[in-house]
Amino acid sequence: MRLSEFRTAMRDEFGEAYGRVLTRDLVLTPLDGRTADQALAAGTPARDVWLALCAEVDVPRSRWYGAGIPAPRL
Repeated sequence: MRLSEFRTAMRDEFGEAYGRVLTRDLVLTPLDGRTADQALAAGTPARDVWLALCAEVDVPRSRWYGAGIPAPRL
C-alpha cells in the first residue's frame, strides 16, 4: 500500500476531517504507542498502519483489504 492509497482509504472510510483526526490523535498500541502519522513518519509501512488502525476502530474485516486502491483505468 502506497501512502497515497493509505490517504485515500482513510478518506473513503472515515471522511476527510475525521480521518485526519484519527491519524493525528489516535494512539495505536500495535505501533509502539504511536499515532498513524508518527508511525508513517518513522517508516512503518502504510499497510501495517492501515491494518492497525482498522483493528483499533473496529472497521469490518471486509473493508480492510483492497482499500485505497484506485479503480482500474478503462
